[in-house]
Amino acid sequence: MRTLRAVRESPLALRLLFINQFGVDIGFYLLIPFLASYLGHDLGLSAALVGLVLSMRNLSQQGLFVVGGSAADRFGARLVIIAGCALRTAAFALLALGNCHALLLTASVLCGLAGALFYPAVRTHVAHESGDRAAEVFALLNVFSTSGSLVGLLLGGLLLLTDFRPWALAGAAVFTVLTVAQAVALPPRGASGARERVLGGWRECLGNRRFLCFCAATGSLFILENQLYVLLPEGARKVSGWSGSASVLLASGALATLLFQFRITRTLERRGGGARWVAAGIALMGLGFVPPLLICDATPPEEGTAVPGLLVMTGGSLLLYFGGMVAYPSVMELVPRFGRARLTGTYFGLFSLLSGATAALGNVVVGWAMDLGDRTRRPWLPWLACLLLGLASAAAVAWLHRAHALPVRPAAAVRRAEDAGARGPVRLPGQAPAPDDVPESPPR
Repeated sequence: MRTLRAVRESPLALRLLFINQFGVDIGFYLLIPFLASYLGHDLGLSAALVGLVLSMRNLSQQGLFVVGGSAADRFGARLVIIAGCALRTAAFALLALGNCHALLLTASVLCGLAGALFYPAVRTHVAHESGDRAAEVFALLNVFSTSGSLVGLLLGGLLLLTDFRPWALAGAAVFTVLTVAQAVALPPRGASGARERVLGGWRECLGNRRFLCFCAATGSLFILENQLYVLLPEGARKVSGWSGSASVLLASGALATLLFQFRITRTLERRGGGARWVAAGIALMGLGFVPPLLICDATPPEEGTAVPGLLVMTGGSLLLYFGGMVAYPSVMELVPRFGRARLTGTYFGLFSLLSGATAALGNVVVGWAMDLGDRTRRPWLPWLACLLLGLASAAAVAWLHRAHALPVRPAAAVRRAEDAGARGPVRLPGQAPAPDDVPESPPR
C-alpha cells in the first residue's frame, strides 16, 4: 500500500513523529473522554470539581498553543517536542497516582501544557524538515492521528469495564519510551528565532491581516470536524436506535483515511496543490451534512429499518472525512508561508489557538441549534446550520484565493511536484534520490 510504503521510505525522525502522534492521540482519546467518569464515580469528586479539572486541561492547552509555538522558534522544535512528551508522561502518572485535588489539578494542567507544546512543535519540525513535501508529510501525520483517535476511543470502551489507574500508568510508560526515543532520534536543529523577541513575534503575526483572514475563513473546518464527536453520533443513534453506531462512523472514517489520505494528497500535489484545493475540501465537508439532513426527521426506526439510516449517516461522515483529507494537509502547509521561517512555530501556535477558540464557539452554536431543533420540532436545524457554515467558509477561502491573499508556492517547488508525479513515486524528505533526480535548488 502506498501509505505504508511512504512511511517506510520516510527518514527515522519523521517515522518517530508519526508513531508519537499515534501514541498521543491514543492516550488522549483513551483517557480524557472517560476522565469525568473516573473523577466523579471512582474518586467521588463533586460535579463542580470535575468541571474545574477538565476546564483547566482545556484552558491550559488551547490558551498556551502560541506559547508552545514561540518556544519552538526560540529553542528549536526538537527540545519542545521532547519536553511536551515528558510532560504528558508526568501528567498521566499523576492522574493514576493522585488522589487529592491539588495533584489532580496539576495533572490536568500538565496534560494540557504537554499538548500545547507538542502540537505546534511537531508541525514546526515538519515544516522545516520536509521542504516542498510538507503537504504529503502532514497527510501522513493526519493518517496516524486519525488512527490513534479511533484506537483510543475503542480501548476506552474497555476502560469503562476496568480500572482507570492501570491504563493511565500504561500511558505514562509508553510516553516515557517515546520521550527517550525522541531524545535519541530527532536530529538537532538550531533555534531559528533565538534573537526574536516573543512579544514582537506575536505582534507581527497578529498584524498579518492575510493570516488572520485565513484563520477566520478556515475556522469552520475544525467546527465541522468536531461534529464527528457531537452531532453525527447523536444523529446516528436516533436513526438507527443503536448506541454503538458512533463507532461505525469513526471506524469507517479511520479506514478511509488510512487508505486514501496519502493518495488524495499526492494527486492534488500533481495538480498544483496548496491553496486552490482548500475551498473544495471545506465545501465537501459541508456537503457531508446533506445526507443526514434528508433523513433527520424520520420516525424512530422499526425492525429492519435501522441499517439504511445508519448507512446514510455513514455516507455523510465519509464525505466529511474526505473533505478533511483534501483540505487539512494544504491548510497546514499554507500556515507557515504567511510569514518568515523564523516565526514558523509562532504562526502554527497562533493558528491552533484561534482554531481552538473558533471550534469551541462553533460547538456552542451547534449545541444551541440542536436544543432549539428539539424544542421546536425542527430536527433539521443543526444539520442545515453546519451545511451553510461549510459552504460560507469555502466561499470565503475561494475569495481569498481569487484575491491573491494566500501564499503562493515557489515556481521551482511546483515544477518538482509535477515532475515527480510524472516520473512515478514521490520522494519524501530524507529518501535517497534517483540518479537523475537532481534538485533545482537546495532544500529549505
